[in-house]
Amino acid sequence: MRFDVVSIFPEYLAPLDLSLIGKARTDGLLELNVHDLRTYTKDRHRTVDDTPYGGGAGMVMKPEPWAQALTEIAETSPASVPERKPTLIVPSPAGEVFTQKLAYELSEEVHLVFACGRYEGIDERVLEWAGEQFTVRAVSLGDYVLNGGEVAVLAMVEAIGRLVPGVVGNPESLIEESHSDGLLEYPVYTKPSSWREREVPEVLLSGNHGKIAKFRREHQLRRTATRRPDLIDALDVSSFSKTERNILWELGYAVIEGRAVLRGDD
Repeated sequence: MRFDVVSIFPEYLAPLDLSLIGKARTDGLLELNVHDLRTYTKDRHRTVDDTPYGGGAGMVMKPEPWAQALTEIAETSPASVPERKPTLIVPSPAGEVFTQKLAYELSEEVHLVFACGRYEGIDERVLEWAGEQFTVRAVSLGDYVLNGGEVAVLAMVEAIGRLVPGVVGNPESLIEESHSDGLLEYPVYTKPSSWREREVPEVLLSGNHGKIAKFRREHQLRRTATRRPDLIDALDVSSFSKTERNILWELGYAVIEGRAVLRGDD
């Protein structure tokens, strides 16, 4: 899988040389290229921004440097065929929210390109023009604003890259973590079993895998209901077992037409 990142602060992406993503790059599982947008400017000041039409605070990134950078990347893309364009991801608080589901979807792509905006953003015409060579998607980490797209790209590349086969040593760990099944992950423990007068739950020491699975599932549901009730609202619970439905009932939910509905709202 290939990633390309365009930024005016290429050094910001240095953490991608570390940990599992860095190892995957060394092992050839991931290709990642970082491009300095300023190298695609023509003036001696390497200017990448200008004042916005219509007035307003801040500056807007100029279209031509972006066009030059993206054209060069598209020309060498392994996905540059009519039926499969490379995907251009533009981090933006005005984009669709990045989720684990989207991370899985993007991990199936051959080539992802990230455009790190700064200031008030990139001239909108760039996104329109880029649609000729890319599948363009504006993506947001959440309902807040960052100084630029680099932080979002660090998060997205790690979230997507770790789903590529071989990047994470034990693929089963991808199945049991938060958001993989629409719920938050259960609490985890390690040695020693007794620490500062706090004990590991006895069931985890029992060796009874059925009871352990039940314990973990129950705590997934309880933790999600407490911390992220919006995830419970979005669940398809039509295939839930009687035990899982009983836990939802204890948490104040009734199962109606395959959905968990707060009993006061049914």
